[in-house]
Amino acid sequence: MRKLLALSFIAVLFIAAKPVKPPATKRVPVTDIYGSVSVTESYRWLENANDPVVQKWVDAQNRYSRSILDAIPRRAAIEQRLRELYTDRPPSYFALWFQGGRLFAMKSQPPKEQSFLVTLDSINDRKSERVLLDPTSLSADGKTSIDFFVPSLDGRLVAVSLSRGGSEEGTVHIYNVASGKETGDAIPRVNGGTAGGSIAWNGDASGFYYTRYPREGERPKEDLSFYQQVYFHKLGTQAAEDRYEIGKDFPRIAEISLDTSDDGHCILASVRNGDGGEVEHFVRGEDGRWQQVTHFGDAVSNAAFGFDGNLYLLSTRNAPMGTVIRVPLAQPVLSSAETVIPASTMSIEWFVPTPHHLYASYMAGGPNELWMFDLKGTKEGTVPIFPVSAVYSVLRLQGDSIALINGSFVEPANWFTFDPADGKTKETALRVTLPVNFNDAVLERVMVTSKDGTQVPLNIIRRRDMQLDGSNPTLLTGYGGFTLSIKPGFSLRRRVWLDQGGVVAIANLRGGSEFGEEWHKQGKLTKKQNVFDDFAACARYLIDHRYTNPSRLAIEGGSNGGLLMGAALTQHPELFRAVVSHVGIYDMLHLELFPNGQFNVTEYGSVKDPEQFQALYAYSPLHHVVNGTRYPAVLMQTGANDPRVDPANSRKMAAGLQAANASTHPILLVASSGSGHGFGTALSVFIAQETDVVAFLCDQLGIRFRSTAKAP
Repeated sequence: MRKLLALSFIAVLFIAAKPVKPPATKRVPVTDIYGSVSVTESYRWLENANDPVVQKWVDAQNRYSRSILDAIPRRAAIEQRLRELYTDRPPSYFALWFQGGRLFAMKSQPPKEQSFLVTLDSINDRKSERVLLDPTSLSADGKTSIDFFVPSLDGRLVAVSLSRGGSEEGTVHIYNVASGKETGDAIPRVNGGTAGGSIAWNGDASGFYYTRYPREGERPKEDLSFYQQVYFHKLGTQAAEDRYEIGKDFPRIAEISLDTSDDGHCILASVRNGDGGEVEHFVRGEDGRWQQVTHFGDAVSNAAFGFDGNLYLLSTRNAPMGTVIRVPLAQPVLSSAETVIPASTMSIEWFVPTPHHLYASYMAGGPNELWMFDLKGTKEGTVPIFPVSAVYSVLRLQGDSIALINGSFVEPANWFTFDPADGKTKETALRVTLPVNFNDAVLERVMVTSKDGTQVPLNIIRRRDMQLDGSNPTLLTGYGGFTLSIKPGFSLRRRVWLDQGGVVAIANLRGGSEFGEEWHKQGKLTKKQNVFDDFAACARYLIDHRYTNPSRLAIEGGSNGGLLMGAALTQHPELFRAVVSHVGIYDMLHLELFPNGQFNVTEYGSVKDPEQFQALYAYSPLHHVVNGTRYPAVLMQTGANDPRVDPANSRKMAAGLQAANASTHPILLVASSGSGHGFGTALSVFIAQETDVVAFLCDQLGIRFRSTAKAP
């Protein structure tokens, strides 16, 4: 009997190891001419998501992927463990506002599918919590989610942008805070995909300024997700009566955010030229006139109203690490700006004014430091936070006291308060205690030498008792773009990975702002290849220093990080055993022809510029898939409702890799019909996606998943 069981086990292994071919994909060559360069691709036809043939192809890909992912040994145990971690945990709070003496917050409370809006009397009074809006109650299928919300200055009303299925196509509704009822005002498509949306109330809450997209008939269909402008809506009137304010001369790819001064007298419009572009600022004064304060070429990224009649600005002109300057609102002329906080050796990420202080978040290569200054620019001290940690947000409470959310790789993010009167950081009633910890883990922060000699930070998390024998399953992640710095952050899934004997490595690549604007510039436009070189250097470091080897090294990234995955696997297929890519960008030559891709031109460049075309063509993952290459196993996840990265990128890349792959490693595409770019994704969908990732990585790296008992 024992022998028979052994033979059966061998037979199962043989069957599981037998390659399963993906669905066949027809080739329809299309040639484009870029200057004197002809470029041919075979899968352009997959761009049309409305074509029934494309839909059948996607269905076939999903069936193929499910046949492999669902058959992975101990998949059920993986899902059970992840569900346990993500659902059996305390509620958490984010996106806090303090207005009218009341605290507003988004609350995530598993197993609820979506986060909901609550109010509290104080950050230290959980008993006063009241649910203001649960978006899942607004539709029968529960797929409505909150994009953002903005309370009026007096806290009586709140504007909420609502969208469905992760689409981020949000309509703003107004709710009375006392009753929880709608006022009847509804403004369509204030929030929209890549450009997002924004609201700023006037002082007496009789109306609000908002970002408006063109309506049907105002512009051609292909322009309806562009040309964002600012309008004013008076409560109780029809949206068709709303008043134009500013924006007719803004760029096609403008992304506008709005803010109101604390006294309600002024409105600030910050206008970014696409996702990776420069910013200009406009102020609407008490007289109702808009005045331009900065232009795109002025190197001013952030602005905020002070409490002293000044507008404070973060400038990188002649100071890549940043300086804080100010101009009087009565005469906001940039040429006469006064320097308040001079440049230092660390990059200023952002700042928050209070009546008597300025709090400035500094970026130290990834981790943060939070400093406090007086209004003359004299440093008064640092706000105590966790070591090697991140400050994700600072919220002014009453007076000069603030609330801050602070976390690290090994400490979950939590809300704390800081009062300059006693200089202490204190826990709040919103503190979350999770059923896992990282007491057995060690964090190593090392500097890796990239191809051109640049020193790149790499954060390595592993169990303290791990042997560095070159055989440990390792997951390397990165991003590298759009000034987004990869800060220390807590992950429940990381605990699961460490329990399997795994190593996690997080790279601080160029393209972010870990070391200021110059760090960003070294990873954008024609210098984007630096990001991929940084990432490859980090992979080699992990191999050379015996954390792992190529047969046990996996990589993961999403969005711009998905582009990183595509470049890494096409440039260095020999370095990795498995690749997980979420909502990735892969066709860099056709990207700007996708509606959402237009917003990325200021970060990546345009094929219309000869030098930028050469850079894009040199690394575009789709155009560097080579027939007969032994590619690593690849799992691509994409959402049909993604407004930021067209899912056609994933369809075309998957088809190309499947046709070219000479290895037996699977190339899988999982296309979800109920998600987008990740925002507003229902919890059950998220857990299913996470299960696919962990199961895929365990299967490809030879890990027999071990469940761990739930902590008491």
